[in-house]
Amino acid sequence: MDQGLMMLLLTLLLFGLLALGLWVALALFLVAFVALWLNGSSNLDMIMATTTWGSSASWTLTALPLFVWMGEILFRTRLSSDLFSGLSPWLNRLPGRLLHVNILGCGIFAAVSGSSAATVATIGRMTAPELQRRGYPESMALGTLAGSGTLGLLIPPSIILIVYGVSAEISIARLFIAGALPGLMLVLLFMGYTTLWSLWNRDRLPPPEPALPWIERFRASWKLLPVMLLIAFVLGSIYAGLATATEAAVLGVVGSLVLARLGGDLDWPTFRDSLFGAVKTNCMIMLILAGAAFLTIAMGFTGIPRALAEVIAGWHLSAGWLLVALTLFFIVMGCFLDGISVVVLTTSVVLPMVQQAGIDLLWFGIYLVMVVEMAQITPPVGFNLFVLQGLTGKNILRLAAYAMPFFFLLMVAVLLISVFPEIATWLPQQMINR
Repeated sequence: MDQGLMMLLLTLLLFGLLALGLWVALALFLVAFVALWLNGSSNLDMIMATTTWGSSASWTLTALPLFVWMGEILFRTRLSSDLFSGLSPWLNRLPGRLLHVNILGCGIFAAVSGSSAATVATIGRMTAPELQRRGYPESMALGTLAGSGTLGLLIPPSIILIVYGVSAEISIARLFIAGALPGLMLVLLFMGYTTLWSLWNRDRLPPPEPALPWIERFRASWKLLPVMLLIAFVLGSIYAGLATATEAAVLGVVGSLVLARLGGDLDWPTFRDSLFGAVKTNCMIMLILAGAAFLTIAMGFTGIPRALAEVIAGWHLSAGWLLVALTLFFIVMGCFLDGISVVVLTTSVVLPMVQQAGIDLLWFGIYLVMVVEMAQITPPVGFNLFVLQGLTGKNILRLAAYAMPFFFLLMVAVLLISVFPEIATWLPQQMINR
């Protein structure tokens, strides 16, 4: 069969199955079977068995369930309330005041969860009702929460960076280090926008609360110490070269269990629920990864990725225009698929083109995650919007409108790392030089 026609049929089949509500992983498996069948391949069962086993039996992937479990443990502790009470005394005098709690709270929790949805759910459960009670405008209270929740995808330990690292065969530790400065840049961009908005809309904010004495501020900040120590414990071991990402994940699980125990939150139901939650999340991710690996092999048999790469290479696009085209492509894909599915579905086709254009795969991983972050707050399948809708009961299109300024801020961030790639590559380079 002609490769162009086969690609069209497989694309229509994939999106048709997804539109019918079939699980992403099962849709990938079915499309792969059809691709191999159309190509006249034999031993479909043997190809599937060896491919799925090879993709899932990776030592690097061991970090994935451990970081997921660490986030599940902390998700069930009093961390969110400690973040609010520890940060609010210091932010009450800044323009925007407690709106910055959403941004900094999401940034801190992202450094121990690795999940965008978990970040929004945990911080939003505490801050959304509190900001509403104190009279903050709904558009900014929920907009900052939706936008800042995307930090869970980028700030290490990021689950999606682990998935990309396995797909692109890049060091997970180097990817984690590369995500640190872009993550900090996003926090500053979000806080800068919130500050400017607040200066322009002073009349829409509630009056500032009485300032606490310095001793009270430090006493409230004491609650932040455990989680900050955990972040330093986990990420510091990676940055210092003392532990691999997998070893750091083990340290993170042990540290989170100790924090939960010391905080009085670790009982049998909490331990059981966190373990079951981690198992369910990891099984979902692993099934998608296995399906994507099988589809990648099937596409290799059909020759479609190579043909597609040759077609795009024939356009003679510069690296810049290739990134513009890929940005639009990923945003559209992200409107219908979750971030992990976007990464595992596209890497087999996109990475050869990226390498041919001379783009650093380490930098491209950070770029890809930042573009996927944009899709987390765009309808119809913006996962952060779904989480917020569940928390607040608001219309998803209204929530998308609230988050739109942060969508454009993410676009600015993508532009900045494109113009100044050192933002993503400088820290990993220092690790190599050392």
